[in-house]
Amino acid sequence: MTKRGLATIGAAMAVLGVGAMSLSGQEHPAPALVITAFNGGAATPYTAPRTPWGDPDLQGVWSSDDTSGIPRERPKDAGTNLYQSDAAFAERVKNVERGVKRGESDIGSFRNDFARRAFRQTSLIVDPPDGSMPAVTAEAQKRRASRDRGTFGDGPFNTTEDFTLYDRCITRGIVGSVLRVVYGNGNRIVQAPGMVAFSYEMIHDTRIIYTDGRPHVNNGIQQYLGDSRARWEGDELVVVTRNLTDKTSIGGNGNGLRHSDKMVITERFKRVAADVIQYQFTVDDPVTYARPFTMSMPLTPLDGGVLLPYECHEGNYGLQNALSAERAEDKAIAEDLKNGIKRARRAVQVPVPNRSAAPAEE
Repeated sequence: MTKRGLATIGAAMAVLGVGAMSLSGQEHPAPALVITAFNGGAATPYTAPRTPWGDPDLQGVWSSDDTSGIPRERPKDAGTNLYQSDAAFAERVKNVERGVKRGESDIGSFRNDFARRAFRQTSLIVDPPDGSMPAVTAEAQKRRASRDRGTFGDGPFNTTEDFTLYDRCITRGIVGSVLRVVYGNGNRIVQAPGMVAFSYEMIHDTRIIYTDGRPHVNNGIQQYLGDSRARWEGDELVVVTRNLTDKTSIGGNGNGLRHSDKMVITERFKRVAADVIQYQFTVDDPVTYARPFTMSMPLTPLDGGVLLPYECHEGNYGLQNALSAERAEDKAIAEDLKNGIKRARRAVQVPVPNRSAAPAEE
């Protein structure tokens, strides 16, 4: 990416005390960064490198692969403990070691990503303290729809609007693009004076995050990845994103109950070691959730260090085939009725022997 000579005034904003409240308009300021990379132990002293223009250097190709085994929500028996017991952590270490052995020996047309190190977190959610997702509002319950799961659900599929933006190869959203899934977990950070570019491997999105003090765009302009503005707080990059649409979700791959266009996301990035960035985001959407919630996780270097091409485009055959199959079922039902046969519509997710059920909604 070409470096552009934008005047950097983010540091001046920090000196003037421009905090999360005034920058985002959030009712509840996002909590401070929770550094989980040291597994609950004391942090190792580390001074982040600097870019030629003096900002903390976050650049590199990072991944959430090493969060393997960390559930989004905390098991109830863990209570408010953010870190595993020695016995539970030892078992997770063994699982990671088994995954490495399997991953490095797999031969075939498809290979899942795998972790190379284990972290002790009991859940990605660090706030609320019990590690649970907050309740969904009554208004959000009313707008639940099968389209929230796209082709992981049973339709109906009548128009392209009945699919998720992930199905349509458009975006997985901010949160869905970072949470670990079976493959494509790379994230590339490139910096220039006054800006940070954050790229996602799957669906090949790139966000431009400005750190030069410019205001958010007009509230009437909504974007799938929102409008991001950031400031430096010491070595920590704090990003506030607003002006989002109501077309994406905060689950894996951007699936699950869709959030509202009032959602504000506050992200925190801090390089805490040469090979770890602590990444945290707070979701504040009072229209959808009873209270804000926060997830924090370590990002570590991506194996190979290169984002692979993700050959997916908005006109993909998946949508065409799903829609044509639904219309074929319409005709089949009509034909059966002509012959005096009244039957239920065939489910999209036809049960297959030895195949697990479709994943539950996020």
